[in-house]
Amino acid sequence: MNYTFHLFFCLVMINSFAFQKTNDQDLYTVQSEWQKRIKEFPEITIVKAKDKVENVTEKEIVYQMINGIETKMDMYQFQSEENKPAVILIHGGGWKYGDKKLVKPLAQQIAKAGYQCFAVAYRKSGEAIYPAGVNDVLNAVQFIREHSNMLKVDTLNIAILGCSSGGQMAALLGTKYSDRFKAIVDIDGVLAFHHPESKEGAMAAEWLGGTYEKVPEVWEEASALNYISEAKLPMLFINSQYERFHAGRDEMIEQLNKKKIYSEIVTVKDSPHTFWLFHPWFDEIIPRILNFLNNQLN
Repeated sequence: MNYTFHLFFCLVMINSFAFQKTNDQDLYTVQSEWQKRIKEFPEITIVKAKDKVENVTEKEIVYQMINGIETKMDMYQFQSEENKPAVILIHGGGWKYGDKKLVKPLAQQIAKAGYQCFAVAYRKSGEAIYPAGVNDVLNAVQFIREHSNMLKVDTLNIAILGCSSGGQMAALLGTKYSDRFKAIVDIDGVLAFHHPESKEGAMAAEWLGGTYEKVPEVWEEASALNYISEAKLPMLFINSQYERFHAGRDEMIEQLNKKKIYSEIVTVKDSPHTFWLFHPWFDEIIPRILNFLNNQLN
């Protein structure tokens, strides 16, 4: 009887853990965001990915193996005989949730315009703390460079784009490793974790391995603003009405202006933080992104 009870208890605990893990993974989805925002913004509709986009082939690529586990990226390949400019896309989710499919509609629209797009999966805070996820994206970029002819990528014209926490990562990577990219698109991602405008707390602490009081050097190291002297890439900032999501932006632009480097701000008024997931704002930002990329990469 004791053995039967013990076995039953173990099975319940295993199932409970699996259920919790699944729930954690589902905490940041387009549907969950829509449910949060629909009361305040009743006119919004979810941006849905296309089943097929003309002249674009979609494929999943393994770009690295870590302890026997594959890390993948989705490629949206514009059909061309020539190597084309590329855009690396990093999804959001508070460095803890979400997946690469969140940026699929963005990737499809950008690829349709003649770019090779790569939506990169990376290790989040529940799997490994900073800088693991950042290093994953760098490894994906290195993979793309090494296989550029097969992937039809012009390695001299690679932009990096991210949304929310992905925007923070894109700004950091593009500023700190500016020799590997040509332009940065930061969609409502902070440039400074410890800043008067910033309200980063538990989610950032989980990703960075501790609170600011415990590991201030890591919080500073992960902030793009602290590489301001190295900033030399054109930047497009697409921001919501909430100041906390562009902490450090104005200081970065001031430095870019001194160096006569192009920057642009697009403010999406009267919108939720996650505006890129919904109509009507998705339709508003796509032309601005493409215009910026066309000017900076071609």
